[in-house]
Amino acid sequence: MTQSLPAIKPGTATAELDYDAASQTGVLHLRGDWRQKARRPEPGSPVLPLAMGSLRFDCADLTGWDSTLLIYLHELRRHCHYRSLAVAWDTLPAGANRLLKLASGSSTTPQAMPTPTWSWLGKVGLRSLEAWGRVVDVLTFVGELVLACLKFLFGRARLRWSDLALEMVKAGPQALAIVALIGFLMGLILAFIGAIPLKWFGAEVYVASLIGIGILRLMGAVMTGVVMAGRTGAAYAAELGSMQANEEIDALESMGIPPMEFLVLPRFLALTAMLPLLGLFGDLVGVLGGLVVGVFYLDLTFMQFWQQLMQTTKLADLFVGLFTCWVFGMLIAVCGCLRGIQCGRSSEAVGQATTSAVVSSIVCMVIATAAITVVTVALKI
Repeated sequence: MTQSLPAIKPGTATAELDYDAASQTGVLHLRGDWRQKARRPEPGSPVLPLAMGSLRFDCADLTGWDSTLLIYLHELRRHCHYRSLAVAWDTLPAGANRLLKLASGSSTTPQAMPTPTWSWLGKVGLRSLEAWGRVVDVLTFVGELVLACLKFLFGRARLRWSDLALEMVKAGPQALAIVALIGFLMGLILAFIGAIPLKWFGAEVYVASLIGIGILRLMGAVMTGVVMAGRTGAAYAAELGSMQANEEIDALESMGIPPMEFLVLPRFLALTAMLPLLGLFGDLVGVLGGLVVGVFYLDLTFMQFWQQLMQTTKLADLFVGLFTCWVFGMLIAVCGCLRGIQCGRSSEAVGQATTSAVVSSIVCMVIATAAITVVTVALKI
């Protein structure tokens, strides 16, 4: 091994290796000033011989060091670990050795944990635990929202009335155009489909009954709910998800402002209040679409259509549709805000939360529609 090393220039750091092929041991001489402004070797140099079995350090000529030395040693540690090379880390300066252990989490580089192999029963158990965890999260969110609503009723909720008014405008008047378009087309389509078999039996006038019962009782509420799930529910998830990704919700919590009352409650109240009104507007426009088909395609008069509509359509049909819209408003708001609050800390997570909010809203609406239909039929409403 070389006993004498050449002098180094001031402000320069070197890492020079002395290798003894007979004993397969090496000594890495760390010399000079290992600080940020000094010229120093790149990580990975010098190249360690493949046959080398052990390595120690000589720091006698080390005049100063900072985190740049730790970065170099950390890369060297990974390289030695992959090669299973025995390294005498205790030959480093005590402070550098201690900091290196803290940075690595232990005195040695941790081994990768083996991926467990689960049986089918274990997989079923894991999926069950994951599903139960999601159920608990949903119930916790709903419980906190119920408490926030109770505080609102007693005037103790911490929300701004300007936020509530703004959310009502977004969920109500700004959605009239798309609801009008979808409602009119749904009434038009339903009337055209019903007109085909009705013309076979000369019962064209009953298209008014089809429109009245179909639109007022079910189709108007469903189509309004689907439109608002894709429009407002997705917007709630994107807004709250972006705030979660930017740590704005954490900032509110650190200031003692509950996000459930300040962010979720105004959106929930606005959509719950506005969706029945939008549903009523969609029903009227849908009936107008059916009237257009009855008058211009089936040669009915306005009075024929109106009288048949009044004779066969009950007020209960309208109330069932409005109640369904009210339930849809709560479900869409809960799904949108829940997915936004659960969003991760990346832009990709925001997109996933938005998609999940729309899918969850539609699934919940389908289940709620089935439940309401079964209950109303059983009660003969």
